[in-house]
Amino acid sequence: MTVLNGMLTLFKSGLLLVVLAASAWAADAVSPGMQVVYDATLRNGFTIRHDHQEKLADVTRLYLSADPAGGFVDVPTQEIVSVDRLEVPLPPPMQTATREEVDRWVNSASDQHNVDPDLIRSVIKAESGFNTRAVSPKGAQGLMQLMPTTASQLGVKDAFVPSENIEGGTRYLRDLLVLYNNDMAKALAAYNAGPQRVAQYNGVPPYRETHAYVARVIKDFNRTKLAARAKENGKTTAASVKTQKAQQAKQTKPRAQSAKPITSVAN
Repeated sequence: MTVLNGMLTLFKSGLLLVVLAASAWAADAVSPGMQVVYDATLRNGFTIRHDHQEKLADVTRLYLSADPAGGFVDVPTQEIVSVDRLEVPLPPPMQTATREEVDRWVNSASDQHNVDPDLIRSVIKAESGFNTRAVSPKGAQGLMQLMPTTASQLGVKDAFVPSENIEGGTRYLRDLLVLYNNDMAKALAAYNAGPQRVAQYNGVPPYRETHAYVARVIKDFNRTKLAARAKENGKTTAASVKTQKAQQAKQTKPRAQSAKPITSVAN
């Protein structure tokens, strides 16, 4: 009898495990063409969409994709109000962009937000090296390396879509330039380290990474401008030389002698 009761207990336990497993599978089951993501809502009202999370002491690590190499964001656990499970369409195939396409989007964002296109390109070069899928160890994404919270504030739905990333990043850069009265060094420092750090130190914060970043962007921007100026001067010089040669040739060209009239000779 004892043996029978034991077998019955094991059977019930096994059945319970099967039911629980089935329930868990049903909870994680996803409709065709869809994927599960999670929205972490913070106390400040912003949300961070992520694939999964991991709790580390007082911090919750939000992984931005299923691949750990895809980046993550560490958020104080107490700042997370709720986490919602969502089903969203699977993302389209990985987007890439040619340099010509990037230049077109840069010029469009430049016209829209009145930011020098060469400065935008210099920021992209320093941030991601024109890699549309770049992700930093801190979780910044895309060409202009937007943090998920910043992208959310800017209304950027997918920071890996090049056109959205460039538009949002340029708008943010414009706001910083306006904030610091077009002081490029301060604006770039705030782009890299955050406006709160610039306010804290009343200028470029004393971080080696930030100083190197500001110097790299400004150096590339100045190099681009100097190269464009040299090219323009070269065109002007070439045109001037061509004009001078044409004038000299005109001045030294021998005049054609007029033909003498032919007179008939009477016999």
